[in-house]
Amino acid sequence: MKDIIADTATEIRDMRIRGAGRIARAGASALAEYAREYGGNDLERFRADMAKASDILLASRPTAVSLWNGVHSATRDVDSAGSFEEARESVVRNGAAFVESSEKAVETIAKIGAKRIKDGDVLMTHCNSSAAIGVITEAVRQGKDVKVYATESRPWRQGILTIRDLSAAGVDVTLIIDSAVRTVMSKVDRVFVGADTITSSGSLINKIGTSQVALAASEARAEFNVCSETYKFSPKTLFGDSVTIEERDIGEIIRPGEMPEGVKVFNPVFDTTPAKYIDNIITELGIMSPGSVYGVMVRQLGDRISGYM
Repeated sequence: MKDIIADTATEIRDMRIRGAGRIARAGASALAEYAREYGGNDLERFRADMAKASDILLASRPTAVSLWNGVHSATRDVDSAGSFEEARESVVRNGAAFVESSEKAVETIAKIGAKRIKDGDVLMTHCNSSAAIGVITEAVRQGKDVKVYATESRPWRQGILTIRDLSAAGVDVTLIIDSAVRTVMSKVDRVFVGADTITSSGSLINKIGTSQVALAASEARAEFNVCSETYKFSPKTLFGDSVTIEERDIGEIIRPGEMPEGVKVFNPVFDTTPAKYIDNIITELGIMSPGSVYGVMVRQLGDRISGYM
């Protein structure tokens, strides 16, 4: 297996590549590069090696439907190709097309979402989402005066990346510890978060703590917005599959020698926010309610629907 696949999988697993969109683009790009440099010309061997490469990438972040969709977008024509060259070129072409469409989707979401923000709004964001950051920075680019509270987002503290991005864009941003969300929410008008996965019922799978942000927003009557490319919609959930919530090593939150004997540590990466706490899902297709997700999934899948069963 070429280093590009193993290296990309390691970078995703070790959180050097973070964010659902970035992960998806990295997976599609790695497969395209792997196909471009493939050292053979046997079609069946190429199919088998692409399947192995895909499995390695997918195992690096099992919860991320974005990665799954990126990988499958890149490899979708391999099985139907009539020759090795046709199969190889399809991966190169489809991988590049996925990256381009993903980047354009973030730009479109920014323009649509910025319309939800009013001059003088106080906003909150959680973790580090390029789509949510794009919405906020676009509003500021349009001349709107906003203030932003960004959560630290333990244990990996992705909030540090967020405040750097927002500060560089000239945004008035304040970093808060995760447990201060409810205290600060009384000042907030709107919340913008990203998405790791959105299920067919409109529920959100995102960075741990997102559901608590949504609960606090509901209590304070602050608008809760999810910024998500539609490739983060999980077609597998149409057919009864549940979303796997990844657990990570306890070393991320406790130092060696601190653990008393018999004590356990629970370190989930994501949590589930029920659809009833979500006001809007902002996508490249427009703003929709959680209840609209099912119909969008079905329309987008079309005749490809059997491939997800």
